[in-house]
This record gives sequence, C-alpha cells and structure tokens, in this order.
Amino acid sequence: STYMPLRPSPRNSIARLARASSGASCAGLRTQPPRASEAFIKAISVSASNPAAKENYLKNAIRIFADAKSGETYSDAALELAHFYLSQKKPNDAAAAFESVINSYQQCRERAKSDGKPGGCNEDGYAEAAFYDGLIQLQTGNLETAMGVLKPLADDLKLTSVNNALGAISIQATRTEKKNAAKSAAMANDAVDLLKRANESAPDDADIRFNYAAALFISGNMQAGAAQLRLSIAGNPRDGDAYFMLAKALAELNDPLAAQIDNEARKYLQANNRYATLQTEWDKSKTINSIPMRVSQPQRKDFLSVILTRKRGSASPLPKIDDTQALLVKARGFFKNGQDNEAMEVLRRVLVTEPANAETFLLLGNIYLRRGDKEQAISSFKTSIFWDNRLVDAHVALGKIYVEKGDCLQAKTYAASAMGINSENQDAIALQRLSERCSK
Repeated sequence: STYMPLRPSPRNSIARLARASSGASCAGLRTQPPRASEAFIKAISVSASNPAAKENYLKNAIRIFADAKSGETYSDAALELAHFYLSQKKPNDAAAAFESVINSYQQCRERAKSDGKPGGCNEDGYAEAAFYDGLIQLQTGNLETAMGVLKPLADDLKLTSVNNALGAISIQATRTEKKNAAKSAAMANDAVDLLKRANESAPDDADIRFNYAAALFISGNMQAGAAQLRLSIAGNPRDGDAYFMLAKALAELNDPLAAQIDNEARKYLQANNRYATLQTEWDKSKTINSIPMRVSQPQRKDFLSVILTRKRGSASPLPKIDDTQALLVKARGFFKNGQDNEAMEVLRRVLVTEPANAETFLLLGNIYLRRGDKEQAISSFKTSIFWDNRLVDAHVALGKIYVEKGDCLQAKTYAASAMGINSENQDAIALQRLSERCSK
C-alpha cells in the first residue's frame, strides 16, 4: 500500500460558510471587491471538465483582490486554488497557495496586535491551509518544515489528524537521525505521546492505531507494541506489515507464537519480495525503516467541521447550517433595491456552500441581464435550469432574451418548456405570446 496520499477532497459546506460569514481575510465581506467576487463565483461554478478556466478565474480573483486591497490575499480563492492544484497533482503549486493563506493570516494577526484589535483574522482558513501544507511537506520529506507548520495546530486545536501527522513526522525524524542516539530516542518518545493521544481520541482509526503500534515498537516497548499490533491485525487480518512487526516483537519477548506470526507475514508480503526486503533490513540493523507510516488526508469537510467544533468548545456535532434561504432572501432584497454588488457578494457565500443551488444562478442571471451582459446571463440561466429544470422563471428569462436576439426557435422552445412547467404562470403566458409574434 502507498500511504501519505494527497488526494483532492470534496467541498466543505460548513466551514466555508463560517469563513464567508467571518471574512475572507482581515477585510470583511462587505468591503470585498465586486470583481473579485464575480471571478470567484465563476471559478466555483465552472464545469469540472474545464480546469483551465477554473484556474484562471481563481487567479484573477486573487489578483483583483490584491490590487484593490493593497496586496492582501483573498484567502477563500487561494484555498480553492491550492486544492485545485492538489487535484491536478501539483504539490509545489498547492503548497505555495496554502502558504499565501498562512502568511496572510500571520500578517493580519500582527496588524491586529499593533492596532489593539484582536480577532477578525481568518483562523479557519489558516488552520486548513497549515494542515494541508504540513501534509505536503511531510510527503516531500521536508520534516522540519512540516513540524513547524503543524505543531501550532496541535497546540491550539489538538486535532487528532494533526497529532497523527506529527507522530509520523517524529518517527521519520527518528529514522533519519543517525548520529545522536539520545535525540533519536527522544523523538521516538515524542511520537509515542502524540500517537497515544491520537489513538485515545480516535480508537477506531486503523491508520492511527498502526502508527501508534509502530511508535511503541520503534521506542523499544515491545510488550505494549505487540498488544497494539494484535488489535491492528484484528481490524485488518491481511496487514503484512503489522504481522511482520508483531513477529519481531514476539521474538524479542521469547514468545513461541513468533514463528507462526512470521509465517503469516510471509504470506501477506509476497508481492515484490517485500518480506525479503524487510527481513534483510531487520537482519542488518534491527530497524523497520522500510515500513511507512500511515497518514492519509481526511475529507476536507470532515477536517474543517472538526476545527469549527473544537473552536466553539462543543463536543457535539455542529447543527446543519440551513442559512441558504435566509441568504437568498437577503440577496433578493439587495437585487430589488438595485444593490447588485451586495447581492453578488451574498450569492457568492451561497455558492461556496451549495454550488448546485439553482436559485442562486437564477439571481445571478438577473444581475448580469440588468448589467447588459446577455451572454453571461444566458450561461447563468442555463446553469439554473441544469440544477433544477422546474424553475419556470429561468425558462421565461431565457425565452425573453432569445426573443430580443431574434432567435425565434429558441424563444419558442423555452416558451413551451415554461408553459409545460406551469401553464397558468402569467410570465410564461406572456412569453408564449411574444414567441408567437417573434417571426411575424
């Protein structure tokens, strides 16, 4: 198996709404540059089949925000860009984007401290960026950097996944420390402490239990290591690496079961002569450096929901955030009053949590239409219909646009679909009359 993967993960609906509510950077959402918000909206809503467009929109959002905000970082857009790069298997670019969020947060904290105004900085975005940047640094072997990035998260938030990653880093550092035996032993003990806490917090997490067992083994505590390895094998009866370590631990303890367990290790480590590789290393140095620690990236939504729960001091799950309708009501009010920029910003907050919300795209289409951008309006209305084909207002809006464009066939098509949804809708009836006169 391959561990420490950096996989793309789905959008988080809880934490990003919280970030949107608290501000994308030191600057609040009310002062968000409208063009930056528009670019971000386009990036969120662009089709997954067009990654180049998504990247360009995000870069534009970051650039526009920086130009308007004296070089400040648009954290929401930078985080999206970083995760986009992870999905494209570009860890160096992802790390740079995550680090821009980290640096922005630190600068914001310094300004807030000097101004005597604590708070107001994007702590959730910082925690997310630091965690994923730490995993990238771990994967690429930059152990000191990974430790420096992740340690503040462990101290502040005490996250299980962070303790697991830090424990794995400590084990890796133990393995690379060749000259100072005392330092190596101290790092192994640190790994045990970190992984013990992680295991106590998540006793059903197989990767954490395996890492904890490995840390005990490496620290020389064969009795406790063997006990944890037995539990690890019980959860994964085909785990050759766990069998190998358990066999060696039992041999050190003069347990007669060692030979039987060793045979199990041979059975499950046949691929690529893995058993022979591990045994050669053991015979030579009594080490297991070829057995990797297991640090997999949690789903983004799960990691961030834990951050929010811990920050609020609640052990219970956060209630489902059902503010979408309230935000849409607010956006409609702004639109009705002619405050398109304010409406656009509220709709951006909806899209980062519910990118498939049809009514959001309906409102966006109306905003673009009022601005005279018919092509963008058409795109938004069609996206609205894609997510909810029964949204009669979107069909009517498209029909009217095509009447104005003189595309009578399209106008009649949307008039018919609108009437099919609700034949008593006055706007649909009016559109049908318009479309009938279109070619006359």
